[in-house]
Amino acid sequence: MRRRDFIKVIAGSAASRPFMARAQRATPVIGFLGITSSGGYGPMVTAFRQGLQESGYVEGRDVAIEYRWAKGGIDQLPAMAAELVHSRVSVIAAAATAAALAAKAATTTIPIVFEMAGDPVHLGLVARLDQPGGNVTGIANLNIEITPKRLQLLYDVVPTARAMALLVNPANPTVAETQAREARSAAQALNIDLRVLNASTEREFDAVFATLSELRVGGLVIAAEPLFRSREAQLGELTVHHAVPAIAYGRDFAAAGGLLSYEAGTREAYRLAGIYTGRILKGEKPGDLPVQQSTKVEIIINLKTAKMLGLTVPLSLLGRANEVIE
Repeated sequence: MRRRDFIKVIAGSAASRPFMARAQRATPVIGFLGITSSGGYGPMVTAFRQGLQESGYVEGRDVAIEYRWAKGGIDQLPAMAAELVHSRVSVIAAAATAAALAAKAATTTIPIVFEMAGDPVHLGLVARLDQPGGNVTGIANLNIEITPKRLQLLYDVVPTARAMALLVNPANPTVAETQAREARSAAQALNIDLRVLNASTEREFDAVFATLSELRVGGLVIAAEPLFRSREAQLGELTVHHAVPAIAYGRDFAAAGGLLSYEAGTREAYRLAGIYTGRILKGEKPGDLPVQQSTKVEIIINLKTAKMLGLTVPLSLLGRANEVIE
């Protein structure tokens, strides 16, 4: 090849690179920031994809998703959020409160869609629910607000209890402190004592259950917490092994032997978050999309476990249940 032709080839190749880069970026990329692991959040990710599809986006066809899972290491979330920002994703989908806070601290320009428990205004994520402003919006579920209701439901099945326990994750203090405060108020109204227990890793579960008999509590409320959500089946099995009446917030918990579950429509919330993400990809601004609240709740009762524990579930509660496992 002559030198002149060689130079033309190099120049043409260099000129084509911006076009190639643009072509490679033609498919938008969503950064999905999760606090636990992909295995534990499979149903929620499926619901998120469903919402995306309802907005016209199918993963692998119209959109790519870069997943970042902290696997319970909440302190890793800021670095993961910064990594997504550095890679210039189109939208960040933040799964849970801690992920949303990390994403907001990492960027003021990339749109963020959260699914979380708690008050996003109080936490400083948005200015107002109806007009969030800025680059953040999303779906707020009721899992923190209904913690007192979970305690009440468990007490309805174990009315002789003089004390109850609440399991929280101290590594997620924003959620843990709020739920402990709400539960203490509910326990006081019921005239029972509340013992707050801590577990920040899966390895600590066995120690927590071993102490329950020493505390002589009548039941256990498992807080709405991503770590616990991702280990629902394991926690349900532990309640059976230790013969502890307990309530959590997912069907997998009750299916594994947990006495009660009372959930604030988490899957529905993730579907709505997927829809919002799709709308933003189409050009809508997050600050113009009102924060939605998922108000759907679901009660599941494991009647087989109740009989094993020698407990009678009130007929009024059985009548309200969405599902009874026998």
